[in-house]
Amino acid sequence: MPIAIDACAAQHQGDRKEQQDRVAILPHPKKKGVALAVVADGMGGHTGGALAAEQVIHTARNNLDHFSPADETPRSMLENAMREAHTMIKASRFINEKDPHSTAVMLLLQPGKVTWGHCGDSRLYHYRGRNMRERTIDHSYVEHLLASGRISAAQALTHPNRNVLLTSLGGQEEPKFDFAEAAEIAGGDAFLLCSDGLWAYFDEDELGSVVADNSARNACEILIDRARSRGHGSGDNISLAIIKLSEVEAPKPKPPAGFVPRTTYNT
Repeated sequence: MPIAIDACAAQHQGDRKEQQDRVAILPHPKKKGVALAVVADGMGGHTGGALAAEQVIHTARNNLDHFSPADETPRSMLENAMREAHTMIKASRFINEKDPHSTAVMLLLQPGKVTWGHCGDSRLYHYRGRNMRERTIDHSYVEHLLASGRISAAQALTHPNRNVLLTSLGGQEEPKFDFAEAAEIAGGDAFLLCSDGLWAYFDEDELGSVVADNSARNACEILIDRARSRGHGSGDNISLAIIKLSEVEAPKPKPPAGFVPRTTYNT
């Protein structure tokens, strides 16, 4: 059965002086059913973070425009986009005298397959209905402590170093990337990409319920409203993209031009 896509990208500046996140859902210019969703959370002083995040979107769009499934794997395209962004952000430090960095999470949608990659702590959640199938693991100090059993999940939520990243785009060291894919997608699958300005206020079950019970646009509005309320006047920039898949009836073939249906009665 054919798959329909309901998608929305949204942002809120939160209580920060500047919006340093960037988010985009980009259709492939030539290939039907191919699109790229991107969330980037920039860091690095006044305008520095915004420029870094903007560079992530720019290189993502460039790589998508030249992506050909026959010549390049989805993972290679995503890695090239992030690696090029890293190089450009790092080079911009000498021009702008800033210390720009950015996270990145990218999802490449193709007919029958979804592939994603990330660097830093902007996340991707994959749901089927309300049930979470998978989420990216942050490249952060707190996630490292959690994985090694040194802190609990509850402690991770309030840890004083929860915003410390182990890798990002634009840093002195080579960035770390992780990749995954869903080779069998179906109606009821949904993907949420977001910066920490959103996910910090939710558990996985609540996110899944909101996404499952609403259109992509309404889910974005609800999640932003709740995050703003829970930020109590000190909320971070918020960026998210939601992509929901649903099965639709295949269109019935049209009769040839000039065809007139007739009813025959047997007597």
